[in-house]
Amino acid sequence: MDLMLLLKAALMGVVEGLTEFLPISSTGHLILAGSLLGFHDERAKVFEIAIQTGAILAVIIVYWQRIRATVVGLPTQRQAQRFTLNVLIGFVPAVLLGLLLGKAIKAHLFTPMVVATTFVVGGLVILWAERRPASATRIANVDDMTPLDALKVGLAQCLAMVPGTSRSGATIIGGMLLGLSRKAATDFSFFLAIPTLIGAGAYSLYKDRALLSLADAPMFAVGLLFSFLSAWVCVRWLLRYVASHSFVPFAWYRIAFGGLIFLTSTLGWVDWAA
Repeated sequence: MDLMLLLKAALMGVVEGLTEFLPISSTGHLILAGSLLGFHDERAKVFEIAIQTGAILAVIIVYWQRIRATVVGLPTQRQAQRFTLNVLIGFVPAVLLGLLLGKAIKAHLFTPMVVATTFVVGGLVILWAERRPASATRIANVDDMTPLDALKVGLAQCLAMVPGTSRSGATIIGGMLLGLSRKAATDFSFFLAIPTLIGAGAYSLYKDRALLSLADAPMFAVGLLFSFLSAWVCVRWLLRYVASHSFVPFAWYRIAFGGLIFLTSTLGWVDWAA
């Protein structure tokens, strides 16, 4: 058993869990962490997508009461039916665009410099969104969303196919720009993540199954475990945070981190593209 490989898997799992649900791009951080750890071959790319399942398990546990109530009420309760429909509507655009453009995006955009650019641009968008007046908010609770609202957030989620954009950032900030409260946008982003990330992980494992073997099982198990644990801590913290704070600190973090990548790459201090 390669202990160094398991250590890398654990570190990548922590990075995934801590960044998946914050508006700072888990994919961007995984690309950069993989570059620094020398963990960036084709198998590693499958690993990065697969360990998202661990992070999603944390969301399911945190929101278990709501998920259970929705499933139980689905046959008879209009609210449960509407909520489920909204999640499915929000999920569909990413599926269609992923199938159409997924290969091209992975081939041409999964580079540290693209990540740096989208980090900075995303930070500026967050600052803009947080400057909007409170009167622009028209949806206080996720149950007040219409199917059209869900579709718009689902289209915003498609922006996250560009690495460094952040799926959570696209859905939360996109939702806020569309009139959702910070809490409603955050809640819907979490619920939308469940089918999106589970689907992406399952599809990636099936499509690239030839790259994997039983010998990879310990690596995936460690990555999933650490992804779950760190995501569980992060989700619980974020839900408390959004109740009384803005996303402005994350915006400045994105801008500073993107600038650091540009600087170290330009001066040759770090070969981010290695």
